[in-house]
Amino acid sequence: MIEAQEHFYQDDPLQGHPDVRTRLKDVSYFFLGNGLIQSAVQWAPSGEGSPVGLLVMDPEVLGKKRDSLTMDQESGLEKTMARILVDGAILGPEPGSVQVRWLEGAKVPTIEIAWDKKPLRVEERLSCPSLSRPAFIREITVENGSRTRVTAVFQTGVRDRLLCREIDLGPQGREKLAVEYRLDSLAGEVDLGFIDGIEPEPDAAGRWERSASVHFGSAGLDHFFYAAKCQLPAVVSRSGRVDGSLWQYNREWVRDQAMLAAALCILGEFETSRLMLDRLLIEFVTTEGDTVDSSRLRDPDEVELDQNGFLLTALEDYVRWTGDRDLVKKHWSKVAALAEFPLKDVFRHSASGLLSNGREFWERHRVHGITWGMEMAHQMYASLGLTAAASLARLIGRDEKSASWKVEAARLKIGMLQNEKYGLVDKGRLIKRRGIDGSVQETIQALPEALLPPTVPLAAKGSHYLNPDTSVALPIALGFVAGDSPLAAKTLESLETLWNQAWTGGGYGRYHVSSEPDSPGAWPFPSLFVARACVEAGDVVRAARILRWLGTLPGAAAGSWFEFYGERLAPPFPQVGLTPWTWAEMVFLLVHHILGVRPGHDHIRVRPRFLPDMGPVQASFRFRRGRLSLEIKHDRKVKTIRVESDTETLEQGREEVVLACPETGNLKVQIALP
Repeated sequence: MIEAQEHFYQDDPLQGHPDVRTRLKDVSYFFLGNGLIQSAVQWAPSGEGSPVGLLVMDPEVLGKKRDSLTMDQESGLEKTMARILVDGAILGPEPGSVQVRWLEGAKVPTIEIAWDKKPLRVEERLSCPSLSRPAFIREITVENGSRTRVTAVFQTGVRDRLLCREIDLGPQGREKLAVEYRLDSLAGEVDLGFIDGIEPEPDAAGRWERSASVHFGSAGLDHFFYAAKCQLPAVVSRSGRVDGSLWQYNREWVRDQAMLAAALCILGEFETSRLMLDRLLIEFVTTEGDTVDSSRLRDPDEVELDQNGFLLTALEDYVRWTGDRDLVKKHWSKVAALAEFPLKDVFRHSASGLLSNGREFWERHRVHGITWGMEMAHQMYASLGLTAAASLARLIGRDEKSASWKVEAARLKIGMLQNEKYGLVDKGRLIKRRGIDGSVQETIQALPEALLPPTVPLAAKGSHYLNPDTSVALPIALGFVAGDSPLAAKTLESLETLWNQAWTGGGYGRYHVSSEPDSPGAWPFPSLFVARACVEAGDVVRAARILRWLGTLPGAAAGSWFEFYGERLAPPFPQVGLTPWTWAEMVFLLVHHILGVRPGHDHIRVRPRFLPDMGPVQASFRFRRGRLSLEIKHDRKVKTIRVESDTETLEQGREEVVLACPETGNLKVQIALP
C-alpha cells in the first residue's frame, strides 16, 4: 500500500549554502558524463549562489544536490571556481561576467566557460575525453589583455583541497593549464591534479562521431537537439542507472527509462539503449511481468499498468533502429510476461473488457481521491504494448501468442475509443478516467491520510477536477488516434485551458491545477506531449509556441529543464530536479514528428512537418549497420513530395514517402516538399 510519506522528503533548501538549492535564480545546468563519472556546470548569472560552479557525482549513487562530491558545507561550490591571484587581489568570475555554452563542433561534448576580469580573460573548457576512466578534463586558458607583464597564481579546488600553479603572462600573452578530476568511487571523493592537455581518446571521439547529427535551419531547434544529444547519454551510469529526476527523487521508473532508451536509439546510442533495456528486463520486471515504479513493486490496485506498454514499445523501437533481435530473444520469457500481465483477471473490468485499478497516470492514488476505474493511458499503452509484442514475436519466430495479443490490442483500442458507456471518450474528446460504473470521474477529494500541506490546490476547499489532462495528448502523438480526426481536434482544444492556469509566462500544467497535490506550475515534458500531438494534428504554430516558451525558461541556455516551474514546498516535497524524460520528449518531437523519421522493420517512413521559420534540413542518423543521411527542403516548383534515394520507394504520397530498408543499412535520401 502506498503511504503518504513516500511522497515526502526532508531536504530543506534553506539549510546550508545557497548552492545546495537546485532552483537558483535564472540558473542553468550543463551535464557531462561517461557513465563512470557525472558532472554538471552550474551557471547562476543573477547573483544567487556561486556564479559558476562544478558539481561532481558518482552516477551509480543517486543523491541530492547537496550530496555532490564537490559541495562544501560552508562555501558551497565557491572553491570549484577558477581564480587568479594578482598582486594580492583575487580575480574570479562574478555574476553577469560569465558566459557558458555548449561548444559545437568539438570532438566530444564540451562546455565552454568564459569570463573577464581586467586585465585578464579566462576561457575554460570541460569534457570527458575517455570512456574508460572515471575522469573529466578542465582546460583553462588565461590571456593577458594588458601591455605589461602579469605574474599570477591560478587556483581552484574541491572542498578542502586546493590546487595552485604560478603563471607568467607577458604583454598580450596567454597560458594554458589542464586539470583532471578523477572520481574515487570507493572513497566517495574527487581527486584533482594538473596534467598535460589531453586529446579525446578514440573511443570517446568515435562514440560522438557515430551519434546523430541534425541541422534544422533554425538556431533554436539546433540548440535543443544538440543539448539533448550531449546530456541524455551523460546522465546514464555504466550499469544503466539514472534518476527519474536528477537530485530530486533518487529513484527509478520503468516508463521513464524506457523513454530514455527509445530516445537514445534515435541519437545513435545503441549500446547505452541496449544496456538500459537489458537491465530493466533483468531487474525491473518480475517473472510474472510486473514492473517497478519509484524503485518499488506495487499491489495490484496501485500498479502503473501503462509501464508494460512503455517498455514493450521501447523494445520494438530499439529493434527498428538497430536491427538487433538478440535482446528480445534473450529475454523472451520476460517480454511475453510483460504483454500478459495487464490482461490478468484482477485488472479486467468485466462489463467492458477494459483495464481497471486505483492508480492514475501521474501517480495519484486512493489517498488523493482516485477511485477504482479505467485510466485512458492504461488502455492505450497496454494496447500499444500488445501490438509491439505481437510484432516482436513474429520477428523471432515465437508466433504462439502473437495472434491473441493482436486481438487483445484491438479489443482494448475499440473499447477505449468506441464503447459508449465505458470508453475514454466523452463529448467528442478524450478523457482520462471513468469509474467502474461508467461515470466520468470528473473530480477527486483527498483523504486526511494524504497529509497534504494546506497550501496545495488539492487541499483547498471546492471542486478538484481531473480533466483535462495532458496524458490525453499521447494517443494523438503516438498515432493511436488520427491527428486529422475531429476527436484529435476537440481533445487538443480542451487542453488549452491548461496553458497559464495559475501562472503567467506560458506552459501547460500536467492536469487541471485544482487537483494538484503538489505545487502548481508549468511542466516541460507534458507540454512536449502536447507539442507532439499538435504536430501530428498539423498545428505547427501551437507546437512552435511551446518551444518558444521552453526557450524563455531558466535552463534553456543549457537545454536542461526542471521537472516543473513553480514554487516548490520543500520540505515536505523534494527540491525540484531536472527530468531526463524531457530530453527524450524533445528528441521524439524533433526527429519522429518534425523530421518525421519512422523506421519500421523492413522500411523507413519519412513524413516531415516543418515548423515556421525552419530552413533546409541536413541530418545523419546511425541506422542498423550503417547510416541514414537525410536532406529535406521546400521547393515551390513541386506540387507533391519528391524523393531521390538509393533504395526502392515503396509508397509515395503528398506528405510522406516509404522507403525499403537497404541490407547494408546505408541510405541517402533527398526530399523536396511542396
